[in-house]
Amino acid sequence: MTALLIILAACALLVIGYFTYGNWLCKEWGIDPNRKTPAIEMEDGVDYVAAKPAVLLGHHFSSIAGAGPINGPIQASIFGWVPVFIWCVVGGIFFGGLQDFGSLFASVRHGGKSVGEIIKTSMGKRAQKLFIIFALLVLILVIASFVNVVAGTFFTADGGFGIAAGPTGNQTTAMISLLFIVLAIIYGYITTKCGIKTLPATILGIIGIVLITVIGLNFGFVMGRTGWIVFIGAYITIASLVPVWILLQPRDYLSSFLLYAMMILAVAGIAIAAIAGTATFSIPAFTGWSPKAGQYLFPTLFITVACGACSGFHSLIATGTSAKQLANEKDAKVIGYGSMLIESALGIISLIAVGMVFQKYLDGGFGSPAAAFAAGIATMFNVEGSAVYNTIYALLTLAVSVFALTSLDSGTRLSRYLFSELLLQEGEATWKDAKGARKFFAHPMVGTLIMVLIGCILGGLSLSQIWGLFGAANQLLAGIALMAVAAWLGNIGKNNKMFIFPMIFMLVATISSLVMTVINKIKAVGAGTAAWGDWFQMLFAAAMVILAMFLVVEGFTTFKKQMKK
Repeated sequence: MTALLIILAACALLVIGYFTYGNWLCKEWGIDPNRKTPAIEMEDGVDYVAAKPAVLLGHHFSSIAGAGPINGPIQASIFGWVPVFIWCVVGGIFFGGLQDFGSLFASVRHGGKSVGEIIKTSMGKRAQKLFIIFALLVLILVIASFVNVVAGTFFTADGGFGIAAGPTGNQTTAMISLLFIVLAIIYGYITTKCGIKTLPATILGIIGIVLITVIGLNFGFVMGRTGWIVFIGAYITIASLVPVWILLQPRDYLSSFLLYAMMILAVAGIAIAAIAGTATFSIPAFTGWSPKAGQYLFPTLFITVACGACSGFHSLIATGTSAKQLANEKDAKVIGYGSMLIESALGIISLIAVGMVFQKYLDGGFGSPAAAFAAGIATMFNVEGSAVYNTIYALLTLAVSVFALTSLDSGTRLSRYLFSELLLQEGEATWKDAKGARKFFAHPMVGTLIMVLIGCILGGLSLSQIWGLFGAANQLLAGIALMAVAAWLGNIGKNNKMFIFPMIFMLVATISSLVMTVINKIKAVGAGTAAWGDWFQMLFAAAMVILAMFLVVEGFTTFKKQMKK
């Protein structure tokens, strides 16, 4: 019954936050339904393509979700369910939702451009360039981390290549994911070129998802890890370059139904288990202030939960792809703010799921948090090893892998935008306007290939340190995004006071975490126990701290000038 009360309380608070705080933000910022958005004014059929609210919600939610709201709360559960619950709910309403909504709105008012462009107008060109470099470093970690996760989910350990009957879990997931790409392309074509309306196309798409799932459960695809890394690299390169209606919009929209179904299934399982008393939620409320697994509650909790409460990657999605597809400003609240609150609810569901198998999770009985999530939900329906358990486990594992791949294609497209933006000078609208070497490197294909190659090489090394760095870097990006939007709102005379505490808190927590990482790695180097990964983490973390401090100085200088005015 504890689990049911937790999810009901979380949903009630998040809904209240959406309709009260969310509506207040709309009034304070001046959301204007009659103002034309960049998707309408700058429509180009490639990046600027107006989307129906439901389609854009699917894209935005699928892209920001990934595996973050599942992995983070499960890993943070060692501190107890109460701290994770509070941070998911409070963080989602007042931190993450604020950042996502504010970033999307600010980008729409800047021609659908990135956070870098927002920083440029309020903090100057130097701050813009520093931010883009910082964001590109984060995106390298995103690509590397998710390449590693996806390849690990798809590959067959003993190698081989082809189609296999009676597939393993990895082979099933690989086959369905491949067919999902084909389904998305078909959906994009029939809705854009054949004029089929959203509702009938959606029904056909859902039927298609069921069919490819049945195929995948009976026939898997076999390929080794290296082969999958090469395939993923090629796929995300193409996906980031083709028009959004071909793959990005339809894939993310259709994949969102997997996520919705996964959440509905989980809530149903929680209710069934509570009523029947067939599962036990066993996470302690609070495990104390002493370090857990060598980690302190502060800042570890606020770094680890990540996408379940606040994530800097969301600001890149909001200002990179979603702002270019928003058809009306009035939809910014449901896309930006609403998506974050749904993700917070998913974070709570993940917390409850691991609570059903908590002791086994602590004992290392699962290969990943995603496996613990699938096992926890499946346990609510039936005993381990049963047909029902195995089917639900397989479908939930599939859903998690689909979202990791979705975050990859969106992240790669974002890196293309930012790479070109870094190299362009004043008065140069596109790479074609640049001169000399800048024109070559600003070309969409060149920038994409550089980022994909670096990300795939690092992902192929399977460095556990990459994921460890991603959490702190991602949350630090959130602090900087909050600062950027606050500075812009202050410059145009709008209320930005709601940003001050979330901004300062995220900056202090994340910089503290990165500094602690640098200190620990320096100690390892001094003791002669440092491996290559330790050096990588130390140097990368140090670079992030230095860049962030420069940006913080620029930001607070801007705020000081605004206060004088």
